[in-house]
Amino acid sequence: MRHLIVVSLLLAGLGVNSIAQKKADPLKTPAVHSSPATTADSSARLPVKRVVLYKNGVGYFEHQARVHGTQDVNIDFTTAQLNDVLKSLTAVDLGGGRVSSVRYNSIAPLSERLKTLRLPFGEQVTQAGYLSALRGARLEVRSGGATYAGRLLSVEQKKKVVGPKGETEDVTSYSIVTDAGEMKSFELGSGSSVRVAERELNDEVGRYLNLIGSSRSQDVRRMSFTDEGTGDRELFVSYISEVPVWKSTYRIIFPQKPGGKPLLQGWAIVDNTVGEDWKDVELSLVAGAPQSFVQDISQPVYTRRPVVPLPQSAMLTPQSHEAGMAMDKLEQFAKLQAPSINQAHGDVVRGVIGGIGAGIGGGTAGGSFHVGGPVAPMAGRVASEMVEVEAAEDKQPSEAEGKSAGDFFEYKIKQKTTIGKNQSALVPILQGRIEAEKVTLWNRDSAPLRALWIKNTSGEVLDSGSFNVLEADTFAGEGILETIHPDERRLLSYAGDAAVHVKYLDQSSEDPVSHVRIAKGLMVWTKESHKSTKYTIHNADTEARQIVVEHPAEDEWTLTSGTPKPEESSESYHRFRVPVEAGKNAELNVETIHPEATEYQLSNLDSDVVEVLVQQKRMTPALQQAFDRVLQQKNKVDGFTRDIADRKRQSDQVAADQARIRENMKALKGSAEEKALVQRYVGQLDSQESQLASLRRESDSLVQQQTAARAALDTMIMEVDVDQSF
Repeated sequence: MRHLIVVSLLLAGLGVNSIAQKKADPLKTPAVHSSPATTADSSARLPVKRVVLYKNGVGYFEHQARVHGTQDVNIDFTTAQLNDVLKSLTAVDLGGGRVSSVRYNSIAPLSERLKTLRLPFGEQVTQAGYLSALRGARLEVRSGGATYAGRLLSVEQKKKVVGPKGETEDVTSYSIVTDAGEMKSFELGSGSSVRVAERELNDEVGRYLNLIGSSRSQDVRRMSFTDEGTGDRELFVSYISEVPVWKSTYRIIFPQKPGGKPLLQGWAIVDNTVGEDWKDVELSLVAGAPQSFVQDISQPVYTRRPVVPLPQSAMLTPQSHEAGMAMDKLEQFAKLQAPSINQAHGDVVRGVIGGIGAGIGGGTAGGSFHVGGPVAPMAGRVASEMVEVEAAEDKQPSEAEGKSAGDFFEYKIKQKTTIGKNQSALVPILQGRIEAEKVTLWNRDSAPLRALWIKNTSGEVLDSGSFNVLEADTFAGEGILETIHPDERRLLSYAGDAAVHVKYLDQSSEDPVSHVRIAKGLMVWTKESHKSTKYTIHNADTEARQIVVEHPAEDEWTLTSGTPKPEESSESYHRFRVPVEAGKNAELNVETIHPEATEYQLSNLDSDVVEVLVQQKRMTPALQQAFDRVLQQKNKVDGFTRDIADRKRQSDQVAADQARIRENMKALKGSAEEKALVQRYVGQLDSQESQLASLRRESDSLVQQQTAARAALDTMIMEVDVDQSF
């Protein structure tokens, strides 16, 4: 076990130079002076002092150095970094000076740079395209041992017969006009060569090839800061930049001594892919992902301008027009406006230059910074944080100080870290003892797994990552862990367990109604559904096992009182601990219950609902009395409803007879029996009218009685209050 720990500790030296030393006072950092012997452009490097890496692929960088007088300092970036730098750069002179300008080498797109050439070459040029761009140029052509000179006239694509059966191929043909005025044609191929005879065009071709070659080279974007002031001062620069995501990985090492707590080692894999070396930097790793985005603002942007043709009048004969008040006023206006326009232009320029410094850190309109202004608290905060971190380092034995960083968690490496550019390193972030128990984890979706039931007693948040288990001086397995907070318990599986076998049997049933509640016209009855699962566990090993059975946790299903209490429950599972002796079986019975509530409006009560309760022997005297009263009153209301319908039916029948009689009376006109039949029909109509009047009176009375009966039913329903459990 000892040699495993030694090997793990030796890994800290791979790619990382961590020096245990006191943090230097930033105000006592040696001044960075430029000299002609070291830098021809009188500039110095601005070294990285602090790096904070996040999980969303960005890093926060701080540069700090001592400057003297008016001095230029540089930081090198890659093109990929520059976009993030430009939208997040902060540059502050902490000693009362001001950052007067920030410059960087701009690289226009290749397509735009090609437009500066006289020859119309694109990014991809063929032989035919090359010659077409040279039309009119003086050339020397060698073909068949002879040399011809002249100007290029044309370039054409032709079909050439190359086989006995008429096969053809595409060839490029070009023609020149010699000094004698003779036109000669050639085929572009291995049998001829072409040389540009004009020096200027040869130079253009060389510039084109240089542009194409430079587009493939890895470019470095150097940013230069001009800091103006007097004496020695501190220059502070910060920004964010795209970086690879840092990764966490852990080692869980079991001691050989029984009963000892395992050792947890935490490591972070850090990659430096930016344009600067990290030498003795303060490194912090944040387990969080603040919002960030990519915006291509470092690339020069060209906008399309509309093409406006010349007006037709411009091609007419020039005209002169009379001078008058309009012309005089325009001249006066121009004289009055010229100074203000120039002044505005100067204000814009000064605002841009001043904004580089003052706009970021605060200060006067001219861009200067003052110690008594907004910058002084920043310097004080930086110094106070360094003192606090120094004090914390003396107390913490771990490799990094873990602390909350707003909504995130930060590992602040206590020792200075050195990682060269384009290098990676394994940085230690944690070492401490944890509580861990070996168990076998099983659920119906997975084979039995060896697992550790750990409790994070390290005092630190464990960031998500991979882990390895080392047991009995050898590798025992590996797995993945999610973020684990201090004192949180978590199951971590790392290997299969072929010695454990689990079988299970599911059963389900449904109970009769167990509860009836009637109140305010609503009846709710509840019945329960049951599920039971019997687990049979066999341990074929020669040692006892602690089996953790994960039983599915379903919404609205609860464990019954007869079920053993689970060790813990998650969103998806109830976890039961089952000890199993070597070579023996053990059983676990889990029963869950699900109450289902059904609602009825008491006004809709009918015999079918009552029959269900009667069949399930749930009809108590209280329920029977309430149901009888409600059903009797409902029957009364229904009786009035039937009587009203009967009266309407009779009225409709009488009205139909009256219509028939009137039709008969119309047909009697001019007949001998008309008088006698008319008298008879009139008598019938008169009798029917009396009958209709009687039916209307009866119907109105029945409606009134029905309304009263329904009101009495509603009152009765609202007064019913029954609560019965079974």
